[in-house]
Amino acid sequence: MFKLNLKIALRNLWKYKGYTAINIFGLSIGLASCLLIFIFVRYETSYDKDFANSDRIYRIVTEWNYADGNDFYSQGVPLPLAPAMRNDFSQFEKVAAIQHSDGIIKVQPENGKPEIKSSEEVYYAEPAFFEIFSIKWLSGSPNQALKEPNGVVLAEKTAKTYFGSWQNAIGKRINFDSKTEYKVTGIIEDSAPNTSFPIRIVFSYASYKSRNLTEWGSVSSNSECYVLLKAGVTANQLASPLKQFINKYEQDDKAPGKVGHQFQALNDIHHNDRYSNFAGTTTPFKQLIGISVIGLFLLVTACINFINLATAQAISRSKEVGVRKVMGSRRKQLIWQFLSETSLITFIALLFACVLTELALPGMESLFGANVTFGLFTHPVIFLFLLAMLVLVSFLAGLYPAMVMSGFSPALAIKNRVSTANAGGVGLRKTLVVVQFAITAILIVSTLIIIKQMSYIRDKPLGFDTKAVAMISLPYDSLSQLKHATFRNQILSLKGVKDLSYTTGAPSSENNNETSFRYNNSSESADFQVNTKVADEHYFDTFGLTLIAGRAIAKSDTIKEFVVNETLLKKLNVKHPNEAIGKMISLWGAKAAIVGVVKDFNNYSLHETIAPIAIFSRKKMYNKLAIKLESKELVETMKEIEKAYNVTFPDYVYEVNFIDDQITNYYHTEQVMGTLFKVFAGVVIFISFIGLFGLISFVATQRTREIAIRKVLGASNLELIKMLNSSFLWMVLVANMVAWPVAYIFVKQWLSSFEYRIDLSIWPFVLAMIISMSITLITVTLRSYRAAKANTIDALKYE
Repeated sequence: MFKLNLKIALRNLWKYKGYTAINIFGLSIGLASCLLIFIFVRYETSYDKDFANSDRIYRIVTEWNYADGNDFYSQGVPLPLAPAMRNDFSQFEKVAAIQHSDGIIKVQPENGKPEIKSSEEVYYAEPAFFEIFSIKWLSGSPNQALKEPNGVVLAEKTAKTYFGSWQNAIGKRINFDSKTEYKVTGIIEDSAPNTSFPIRIVFSYASYKSRNLTEWGSVSSNSECYVLLKAGVTANQLASPLKQFINKYEQDDKAPGKVGHQFQALNDIHHNDRYSNFAGTTTPFKQLIGISVIGLFLLVTACINFINLATAQAISRSKEVGVRKVMGSRRKQLIWQFLSETSLITFIALLFACVLTELALPGMESLFGANVTFGLFTHPVIFLFLLAMLVLVSFLAGLYPAMVMSGFSPALAIKNRVSTANAGGVGLRKTLVVVQFAITAILIVSTLIIIKQMSYIRDKPLGFDTKAVAMISLPYDSLSQLKHATFRNQILSLKGVKDLSYTTGAPSSENNNETSFRYNNSSESADFQVNTKVADEHYFDTFGLTLIAGRAIAKSDTIKEFVVNETLLKKLNVKHPNEAIGKMISLWGAKAAIVGVVKDFNNYSLHETIAPIAIFSRKKMYNKLAIKLESKELVETMKEIEKAYNVTFPDYVYEVNFIDDQITNYYHTEQVMGTLFKVFAGVVIFISFIGLFGLISFVATQRTREIAIRKVLGASNLELIKMLNSSFLWMVLVANMVAWPVAYIFVKQWLSSFEYRIDLSIWPFVLAMIISMSITLITVTLRSYRAAKANTIDALKYE
């Protein structure tokens, strides 16, 4: 029976080659899009799942709650927290501190090879870290390799890069920041790409020099703590012990904010953008849900397209059904036959979809910045997804046409008198087209608003100059700082350099420090924290900051003066900027006067409000050089700057980035979503075009005789085209009315994540309707014109 159904299916697919080609093409594009989305979602949700006991691993995170509602969050913890938790919590099986840092790694030349010098991200980790995370050791063990100071563990690829092979690396030495020699005491397996811990170099925690195990008031995002809960213990059970722990060590009634900690599950780290993650960008669950919804839309439109084409074809196959019924075929057999045809089309479409997926995968990897692969055997879940799509699409797309065609009356079918009503009616197909165009309208509206918001972000003035400003990383040890003045003069003498400033970060930067402060000789700290910007006296000219009162800070190596922003004064209820000039601010153990007020600038992304800011000098902290350049001389100037850097700081590695690139990276998620919406909205429009073509083909076929009679009675081609267009335009209008509320809710929710956003207007919705109506007019007119131009005599003999 299967062989017979397959043979009949192949014959029919070949007989109706046009419909078959359109079906396979439309389905393959829709299925390829779904497959790409599934591969990416699978990859993103697989983060950190390979560790044993991953469900019992938690990261301790910190939060501060302030009276003004501007809460602050960090993945960092105070340095004394890990040993205190190890002592106070019997519910933990293991507790481990890990410290993130970066610096210059040097490997001395060996066997005629040149010296290796590279800028690397490194970790200081306690041995327990590797007992919490099941990372395979190729040589050594945590307790042996990371117990003593000056021991270092390398990942396999890193060891090969430095020493040729990991076996040859054991016992060798590397230098970190031209200060400390470390002996290689262990080798670990390379980290998987889908992990929040891409560890390449790990120093023993005993080597970390800045450990202050009594300072609870300082929290750095680079200092983290991980715990492994004992079996049977849940994070909810630890709420009360954690509160007691905070009250014991950290509660300070005089502090402006209330400190707290939370247990963050390991599987939440990659998907929670509240706590920044130094290991890489996060992918929030809401983004994955949004992408999955797009995939569902694509699957639905592909199925609708198939149903419309299949039912449009039903009338032409009515005689075949009638003959088969007369010959004894039962309805069940006919249903299985038509489902077999649908399954065969879906299977062929899936094969093409796999080819399209393989071709599109490099672009997907580039868009998301993820190393994803399409492997049916390496990732069996992808094979299961393909099988599920085959069954689901075959059933959803094939069942209704199979039920309709198998239900034809044999007598009417053989006489070619199967009517529109017998073929399932136009009602359902119209409903399907409304749904299809509603989905299209939602995606068009969403795409237009995302594009408009991203354009607004690009064009909105941030309050400082972002164009052609380079940020160069500098060594800030005492010896290197002696060279800063000389280096400044060298750079200023280069053609194309307009100005430069030593600082710890640009006005808008991921490097933000919040601290408590006192204002106007008050004995108590303000009820909010201030964002600090450490910079020299040239900072304001380099970034084009606007002073609205007073002057910029004078040249100084230490904290002597402050310049504050408007937001700080608003929070202090200072009515006029001039009133603040001369008032004192105390922070970081220093007390100095406010000498200027700078116009507000965005120090975070446009997702967040402007923070209260204080700008001051502190030479020993300068680790960046901001250089304002002439755009026309950019390339040549940067080459000269690199040469000067390498001569001045030969022991360090030249690293540079541009401010506008950094700000663009703030909105990576939005850019990805915008690109996805544009691409998949185009795919949905294309599939809708095919589905609409199928439906108008069906209508034109059913109304062939009517069209001929109207022509005989004097109707023009234009009148016939208008007649066929009217009903479809009404369907598109209804689809837009359905889509608008849904699209409004979606874009309103998306825009709410931005503190600075566009105002919603009716124009994106109207434009979406115009686009969908234009597609309808073009599609229906093309097919209608063909029907209207048909020979009248042939049309009258049609039935």
